[in-house]
Amino acid sequence: MDRVQFVLLGLPILLFCSDVVTLFAPLPPAAPQPDHQSRPGPSAVLPGDPSAADASAQAETQVDGPGSGTTVDLKFCASCSYRGTAMTMKRMLETSFPGIHVVLENYPPPFPKRALSKAVPLLQVGAMATLMAGDQIFPRFGMVPPPWYYSLRANRFGTMASIWLFGNFAQSFLQSSGAFEVYCNGQLVFSKLSEQRFPRELELHELIGNRIQDSQELISNKIPDSQVGENLEKDLVLDDGNGYDDDAAIL
Repeated sequence: MDRVQFVLLGLPILLFCSDVVTLFAPLPPAAPQPDHQSRPGPSAVLPGDPSAADASAQAETQVDGPGSGTTVDLKFCASCSYRGTAMTMKRMLETSFPGIHVVLENYPPPFPKRALSKAVPLLQVGAMATLMAGDQIFPRFGMVPPPWYYSLRANRFGTMASIWLFGNFAQSFLQSSGAFEVYCNGQLVFSKLSEQRFPRELELHELIGNRIQDSQELISNKIPDSQVGENLEKDLVLDDGNGYDDDAAIL
């Protein structure tokens, strides 16, 4: 076997082995979040410093924002080269809504397509092995090599290159989902699979802004009126400094 045959036969085998290892390998552990509080920098404010309150208030101002408590999931097709569009949308949302949490995630294709994409390298290896050693393979099964085998073997290297190229194209097609789905707090706000287009930046800004406004209104409406009345009554009660209010002292 010369060098060209070894390369054409070894590359599909290497690709198939890497796919098998990736398929059955355990997921890597999540990266630990950095603890900024336990490692204060040289400009950190000490607890006894009079400016500690001002520094903490400034930090809260930087963290809190109109998008605080909102999570946006951008699920896109990684094999379709949509990552650049997702990064652009992520920067736009983080700039427009400070405090928002944007998560980028791959949107996998359906299970049948994923299973077929894993079988493509195996088919490539089988076709190339049959093309290289068909004279020994067919007689073992009691078969006579068909005429198409000799026609393909007459142009062996062209046939192997075609198998390699078409196999890679089929695998790329099966691994792509064509999705760009946008979720806000677990609810779907835009779907490329349904709209057959990407969201515009102004459109996505308006959709997320409406969701944030609705969530803030929902949180404000959850406070019952009775609790508001109790808080007002507590504010009206004056403490005389001994743990008793004025009404109790009069009685």
